Amino acid sequence: MSLSGFCFGGWWIIPMIVMIFCMIICFLPYRRHCFGSCWGYFDKSIGQNDIETPIELLKKRYAKGEITSQEFEKIKREIQN
Repeated sequence: MSLSGFCFGGWWIIPMIVMIFCMIICFLPYRRHCFGSCWGYFDKSIGQNDIETPIELLKKRYAKGEITSQEFEKIKREIQN
């Protein structure tokens, strides 16, 4: 194989490799967002899965002992009204 055969016959290889590399680099930041649940992992910080309702937050505060049962019931009634 001569040098001229590679240069003129395979001229498209380098631009093709560069294009594929650029596509991979551009796709990497988005792959977890697009395919996270399909690939066996899901980042809860993406999407709306991390939004908690006020009642859930209240239950967590009660479970941690930050509020008493009386405070829990009072706040719960206020939230539901």
